[in-house]
Amino acid sequence: MTFLGWNSSSLLLLPLLLASFVGTGFSGAFVGVNIGTQVSDMPSASEVVALLKKQQIAHVRLFDADRQMLTALANTGIQVVVGVPNDQLLAIGESRSTAANWVNKNVAAYMPDTNITAIAVGSEVLTSIPNAALVLVPAMKFLHDALVAADLDGQVKVSTPHKADIILDAFPPSNAFFNSSWNRVMKQLLTFLQNTDSYLMLNVYPYYVYVQANGVFPLDYALFRPLPPSKEAVDPNTMLHYTNVFDAMVDAAYFAMEAMNYTNVPVVVTETGWPSAGDANEPDTTVDNAVTYNSNLVTHVLNNSGTPQHPGIPVNTYIYELFNEDLRSGPTSEKSWGLFSANSTPVYALHLTGGGSILANDTSSQTFCVSSTGADRQLLQAALDWACGPGQADCNPIQPGAVCYEPNTLQDHASYAFNSYYQKLGMKQGSCDFNGIAMITSTDPSHDSCIYPGSIGNSNSNSNSSTNGTVTNGTVTGNATLPLLGGSNDTSFNSSAYQLHSRFHPIFYPVVAIPILLWNLPIL
Repeated sequence: MTFLGWNSSSLLLLPLLLASFVGTGFSGAFVGVNIGTQVSDMPSASEVVALLKKQQIAHVRLFDADRQMLTALANTGIQVVVGVPNDQLLAIGESRSTAANWVNKNVAAYMPDTNITAIAVGSEVLTSIPNAALVLVPAMKFLHDALVAADLDGQVKVSTPHKADIILDAFPPSNAFFNSSWNRVMKQLLTFLQNTDSYLMLNVYPYYVYVQANGVFPLDYALFRPLPPSKEAVDPNTMLHYTNVFDAMVDAAYFAMEAMNYTNVPVVVTETGWPSAGDANEPDTTVDNAVTYNSNLVTHVLNNSGTPQHPGIPVNTYIYELFNEDLRSGPTSEKSWGLFSANSTPVYALHLTGGGSILANDTSSQTFCVSSTGADRQLLQAALDWACGPGQADCNPIQPGAVCYEPNTLQDHASYAFNSYYQKLGMKQGSCDFNGIAMITSTDPSHDSCIYPGSIGNSNSNSNSSTNGTVTNGTVTGNATLPLLGGSNDTSFNSSAYQLHSRFHPIFYPVVAIPILLWNLPIL
């Protein structure tokens, strides 16, 4: 039975998953970062930690157990996932004593000063080095036994990151199952994770899914941008609505585990992100797309909404990655996943509604708030009305004949109004959201003689002049007071006050026609 986007199996499994998260020590979702080191001018360990502290990043994943990094992370409180490199897996999987030595040298020696919380055993072992599959679970067991012997098993979990393409037939998510070639290994692995209160580590890359789909679904679906109900993907078996690829991929993992009768192993996303640059044949690798994906990702994860199959269940996530790794082989996109350059300057600024001060990087003074491409027109109009009315944005420049009236479109006028409000509030956290139809960009939207507030070309970017009335495409047509929840003194926009639907509103929409190809995409 389906009710308000939940189904009966979700309700039955929810207590089990909540208990699992209590066992793993999770209390609300977090967002961390991966720290790769294939950088030609890699900062020192102390410089990396200084950056983490400055950006208030409290969770990191290392791909090894670097001595200098683990020492520098001591007494910071930052939670650390250390990694067993693939080239060490065989030795550990064949020798209990080697596993014990590894734990003593790379974990016990640094605790409790360094807050190590997990060991990631290998990286995408089943797909990158399948010949090592038979030693993967023994290696994990030996490492866990060593943690037990050191009385650290309550603090340090053991798991292994998987590439998402170990899951087949992943769209719709309810059809998902693990590649049968790995059934024996996956059963052993999931049993181990269940018995040790650990979690399934999964690398989730909507960028690659979108590229492989060749236009079958819109870019907005990959970037967490709001979709009208008619464009949401509906799983025909569960009637669950999916507004983004990320949730669909995570739920595919849950359904794949459920198909093997494992219903209480949480999913942690160990890698996800979007490249900010690419070659000529990689047109979607742009700064704006990277900003949009990672900003919306952080907001989505930290609002603890979970996924359609498991609402309210945290999906702890690590962004790939902290630095651009210029020494990586392959196309330009492979070198361009970082949030920062090697000199610790941000590649772009993130918009983190609900993200607190995490990743509050140094370019926040150079950001603008604009309307999201493809935003629902009703939501856009209501938000524009509010910004130019109770929000007290300066909408004079978008009146007929004024300097920013052209182009005379709802989206352009909304962008100007949103940005005016955002700049007026000093780019305050949460001031550029408007229920998900606005986004932060580091690209100056000024054009011709229309200079947006906040632009270096605007000498009066914080004008307090305002209008108060209903606006059509930014044009004031009256002095009506808009019906905001909490009264006209509210300083934040909430579209529910206008009786409109946002993508977080728990309304179950009727099933709509969706191209069947959407549910036959390869998942990477």
